[in-house]
Parts: sequence; C-alpha cells; structure tokens
Amino acid sequence: MGRSAPRPRLSLPYQFLFGALTRVSVTKSVWGMVLSVYITRSFSVMILVALLWTRPNELRAQVAIDEIVVTSNRIPIPARQLGTSVSVLDFEGIESRGTLALADVIRQMPAVAASSNGGLGNATTLRIRGEEGFRTLTYLDGMRLQDPSAPQIATDFSNLISSGIGRVEILRGPQGLAYGADAGGVINLNTRSASEPFELNLEAQAGEFGTRQVSGNLIGHAESLDYFLSVADFDTDGFNNRPSDRIADEDGYENQTLHGRLGYALSESWRFDLVHREVDGSNDYDGCFGPLGPTGDCSSDYGMQASRLGLEFLSEGFSHELSYTRTKTERQDFTASVPTFGSQGEQVRGEYIGSATALEGFDLIWGFDYQSDAANRMGRKNQGAFVELLSDFSQAYFFTAGLRYDDNEDFGSNTSFRLSTAYLVETKAGTLKFKAALGSGFRAPSPFEIQYNEGPYAFPPATTSPLVQEESRGWEVGAQLDAEKFYLEAIIFDQSVSNAIVFDLIGYSGYIQDIGRGASSGIELIADYRITQALSASANYTYNEADRPDGSQRLRRPNHLFNFGLRFAGLNNRMVVNAFYRSQAEAIDVGQIALEDFGVLDLTASFQITETLRVYGRIENMLDEEYREILDYNTAGLAAYVGIKLKFSAF
Repeated sequence: MGRSAPRPRLSLPYQFLFGALTRVSVTKSVWGMVLSVYITRSFSVMILVALLWTRPNELRAQVAIDEIVVTSNRIPIPARQLGTSVSVLDFEGIESRGTLALADVIRQMPAVAASSNGGLGNATTLRIRGEEGFRTLTYLDGMRLQDPSAPQIATDFSNLISSGIGRVEILRGPQGLAYGADAGGVINLNTRSASEPFELNLEAQAGEFGTRQVSGNLIGHAESLDYFLSVADFDTDGFNNRPSDRIADEDGYENQTLHGRLGYALSESWRFDLVHREVDGSNDYDGCFGPLGPTGDCSSDYGMQASRLGLEFLSEGFSHELSYTRTKTERQDFTASVPTFGSQGEQVRGEYIGSATALEGFDLIWGFDYQSDAANRMGRKNQGAFVELLSDFSQAYFFTAGLRYDDNEDFGSNTSFRLSTAYLVETKAGTLKFKAALGSGFRAPSPFEIQYNEGPYAFPPATTSPLVQEESRGWEVGAQLDAEKFYLEAIIFDQSVSNAIVFDLIGYSGYIQDIGRGASSGIELIADYRITQALSASANYTYNEADRPDGSQRLRRPNHLFNFGLRFAGLNNRMVVNAFYRSQAEAIDVGQIALEDFGVLDLTASFQITETLRVYGRIENMLDEEYREILDYNTAGLAAYVGIKLKFSAF
C-alpha cells in the first residue's frame, strides 16, 4: 500500500550510522515484524558461522586494468588503453545485488541516478552524469534497445528485468563519435555466456507485495556453435503508486520476457549471429484522466519484438562486422478498462564496423550506419559514418582521435568528434593511469515530440517556433591506481547541452526548448578494497551540479550520490553475504520543491547446498526508509524475498 509522508531526517552523513545502530526494521503488520526480525537474525547467524568456518578465496571487485572492454571503441580494447570512463559489472556483481529490475542494479554504478513513477513496471529514468535518460543509448547483445513509440526514442527500463543479464558496461560522457545521435552515454549489456558445454539454470523467487518470478535459461557451446535462451515470467501485486490516489489501491505489474542468442562459426574467419527478444508487459498506475477528471483506475500494455542478424569476419589484422536490427514496439493505455492513448513504433538499423589492427604504430576503426525511426505514421531517416585512429606505438602512452558525420533527413548534417588519451606509470603500489577525453554529440527532436507540437493538444509557447536539435559537448580528466588489493579512481567532468528539449511542466503547452547552454559538472570518486581474502568493500561517490541555462537546478538531479557495498564469501565460497547502501541528497522536483535526502540499505545472502541447489534471501530497504524520488509518487518500504536456483550442467 502507499507510503506516508517523509519523516524529518537527520543530515545525510549521520543517517546511515544512526539508523544502523538504533533502528529496528519492522513493517506495519504483525507478520511483517516477525518476518523482518527472523530474517535479520538469520542473516546474523549465517555471517557468524561463515566467519568461524570460512576458507577464503581471492575476491576482487574492481575492473582489472587488462580487462577487455568493447563499449568505448566498438571493438575489444584492453581497459589500460582507454582515456574514456567505463564502469563494468560482471555476472557475479549483478547476481549479488539480486534486484529484479535491471535499473536497480545499474543505479548503484558510478554517476548514475534513477527515478521511478512508483513501483516496478512504471516509468523509470536513468541519468548518467545528470543528463536525461533519453540521451543515453542502451545495447543488448549488439542490439539497440530503443523504443521509437515513446515520446523520446529511448530505452524502456521499466520493462527491462535483470534475469539472464551477464555483464554491464557503462560509458560515461558524450559519445556521438562511434554511436551517433542521442549518445550522451552508452550502456552495453550482454547476456550470460557459457563456461561449460551445456548449462541449464532454473530459478524461482517470491516475496513482499505478492511478488513472484520464475525463470530459466539454457546456455552452451560446441565446436562451432554457442547459444543462450532465457525465459522469465514475473508478476507483482505492487503497492499504491501515488499518495494522492483516492482509491489507494495496489498497482500491479506483469512481465514476460523471451531472449535468445545463437552464434555459429562458419569457418575460422567467418561468424554468424542471431539475436531475438520479445517482451510483454502490463502495469497499473495512477493519475490518468477519465470523464469525471483524474482517476487511479489506469493501466497500460506494452509489447516489444526486436531481432538482430550479424555477420563478422575476423583475421589476424582486420575485422569486418555487418548487422541488421529491427525493433517494433506497441503501447496502449486504458482508463477504467477503456482504451485511450496508443502508439506504435518501428526502428530499422543497418550497421557496418571495420578495423585494421596490424598497421605500423596505430590502429584504425571505421563504420557506416543507416537508421529509420517511425512513430504513429511519422518517420525519419539518418545516415552516418565515422573513423577513429588509435595509437599503437607505446605500451605506456595511448591516444585516440575520431570524427563522425551524420546526415539527418529533417535536420541536415552534423559533425561529432572525440579525442582521448591515457598515460600509464608502473609504481611499487601498482599501475597508475592518467587519462583525459573530449567529445561531442547531438540529438534531433523525436518524431513524437514534433508530432505532439503539431497536434491539437499543443498551444503557445510550445507552438511558437519549431523545435531544433540539441547539441552536447563534454570533457573529463582523471587518474586511477590499480593495485593488488585495492583500486582508486578520481574524475573531474564537465559537459553541456544547448537547446535542450523538455516538456512544459508548468503550462503543459507541449515540448519547449531551454534556449542556451545547460551545464552538468562534477567529480566522481571510486574505490574497491579487498580487506581480507574473504571480505571486500566497494564505494563510489558523485558530486554533480546540473543546471539549466538560467542557472536554476535541473529537476531530479541529486547533487550527491553515494553507493557502498560490502561482500563476504565463506565456507569455501559456498556462502556469500552482501550489503548495499545507496543514498542521494539535494535534489528538487517541479516548482523547485526540495526532495528529502534519503539512504536505502539492502542485504542479500546465498548458500550453496549442493552443486545443483543454491538458496538465497534478500531484504530490500532494510531500515524501512520513507522517501520520494518524484513528488507524489510512493516508493517501496521494507520487503523480504526468498528464492532457489537449480543448475544442471554437462561436461
């Protein structure tokens, strides 16, 4: 059910320590109190037993400096050579967090803020370095996850669950060079890959708010073939999304996701890939309009089908990759079960990427792409080409320089660029890297934004002048130290967007533009530390000032983001316990109204009973924090979940 108004709060530096020492996690029912105390004590007993009987293994949370990263340059590059900022989370890190929504996993990574219109299945926005979510591109297994039927062509994180995801890479800052329009940041997702010839994973979990999920995936590889197939069925009764809802009913959500990936090596040099994904989602929400005015009897259906065909050629010094992707989405809203607003969208994208890595002193990457977006009978085409040079004459100094040209059907030509450099110094403590990057990008108004302003519901000032494209630019400098037991990174960044397109939240006249240049600048601090062979800690902090051209703070951009994680592995790695704390401070919403600062603590634990069976439990919002990410939208209180995982493999 709904959450009450936020309580008076301690200042942010003290709230976690005070809460951890003095607060008792209870729910508003007798069952909730018993369950909370029981699970909390169970976690304590498990930790104590593990401490007494542990046989520690090596643990390391940070990205190794020689780890291969794909997102920054579109081809595999060792992390040591990157002048850009990339964060990586592997399957172990995703699994340890345990959250059902992928957005709740990603929001704990550096410089990522999130806000949601209520519970699972409702509109969710991820912002990297303070920029709008629709300025961030998301890829899954090489396929763009974009919804052309949405108001902005963006990733629909509200219907993206974490089941089956094996790796997350986040590239921060403007990335128009390799990715083209809309790339104010890039999230690259990959499904799980096989470590054994055959692996079948089955999972079931249930918990608070009538939540349940059953899922399974099949992973394997042979001499020339590799495959992945995942199916997930999720539903929850949810809680009341808005305190202003007079009905105060539960707002539930259902999701069925199918994802498949097939790869086949035609020869030693040629490889074929096929990816297909289908998502069906249905959610209840509050705040739509019926014949008698605002009502809480609202629902929405969502459908998405996406497919990608890829052909790749690899040789000792050259690579070529050709791909074709098609995505179709459909949305339908209902008020009191009567259809109201609906939209359909389709995106078709063709892409070629080539590389030459055997040249003397440098490598070369180039590419061409074609994209067509359509929404409700209105469409647009964009063609682009890019080239990037990567130095290869030194093992200590690296630089890149690239240029991109785009031809947009409605808004003409655009040129984007990126420069980056990295310098490595070997010290007694470890490898010290200094890095810097400068890049630019652009975003044309979406077909929906143009269509809305030309429709019957728009009026001045939105209809006073036509929308023009946004332009972005950003730079960053940083340093990182990769040692045997710890990892440290510090980054200063500054980026700006001119002529940002926003919806008029004051007069509701339509889409308007912030004339001038809005800025987003700050610092990022990242640390990982292996305290013992069994115990490790990780933390990241972001200070971010995101302002509009008139100097006012941008909505729902916290000035402070802090995440802390503690991981313990014992009993020869059979038992794993994790604690994750996230907080934000100094954010505002519509009308310059301040949002309460908050901090949320989650606990997860798992135990490997046999080689086949693992059981786990999770407590979300253990301190029962009451908070809002958006005014008049509730968030979940304390919630407990339990589940089992079965793994069958053949050697």
